[in-house]
Amino acid sequence: MNYTDINAKTIDRWVDEGWEWGVPVSHEAFVDAQNGKWSMLLTPIKDVPKDWYPDLKGKHVLGLASGGGQQMPIFAALGAECTVFDYSEKQIESELIVAKREGYKINAIRGDMTELLPFDSNSFDLIFHPVSNCYIEDVMHVWKECYRILKKGGRLMAGMDNGFNYLFDEENEKEIKYRLPFNPLKDTELLKSLEKEDCGIQFSHTLEEQIRGQLKTGFMLLDLYEDTNGNGLLHDFGVPTFWATLSVK
Repeated sequence: MNYTDINAKTIDRWVDEGWEWGVPVSHEAFVDAQNGKWSMLLTPIKDVPKDWYPDLKGKHVLGLASGGGQQMPIFAALGAECTVFDYSEKQIESELIVAKREGYKINAIRGDMTELLPFDSNSFDLIFHPVSNCYIEDVMHVWKECYRILKKGGRLMAGMDNGFNYLFDEENEKEIKYRLPFNPLKDTELLKSLEKEDCGIQFSHTLEEQIRGQLKTGFMLLDLYEDTNGNGLLHDFGVPTFWATLSVK
């Protein structure tokens, strides 16, 4: 079993246990979005600015590693034609349940973003990619695939862990425990610690990988913001641990 299969099964289990990123939006939230009252997250707590979104009516939107029925229903309520791609079977199921409940169509595909994405070039107007590339080793591959499948002028909205969290274990944010880069495929002790904490297989990524990687692929960076964990000591002290970027092809 490769590491992405392990992560898919881990997330399926988290969803069954009530993971906050696996709880679909309510019918009331869907109706609110239809009436202009909505927000979405790329990172833990800070809403994506409304001016990042184009007019969504009729636009082809891909939710990349964005299953769970949290963002795609909002895009659908705003008139977008939605596709979601996620390696978690449970997250895909949630998308289909919400789409059936609200009466819209969605193309829901279970797959692995470390491989070539199953879409033609120039297919999408917008890719919405919440924090998730911390679960893959090679970020550059994802940026290249996003660039390929976006239309000219298409937007990439991406949430990213900035790597700072990987200096600490989950139970103690007062003491630095690990070195960067954090790569459990190259360090068996890291792998054991992740297994103990039930965190799946995760990786730290640098500013160069995350933002310079987008630029080297050909994207133009339009905007960005920082966010915190939403709880814990680092959050309490206002330490940014996430980025979100808006880029255009």
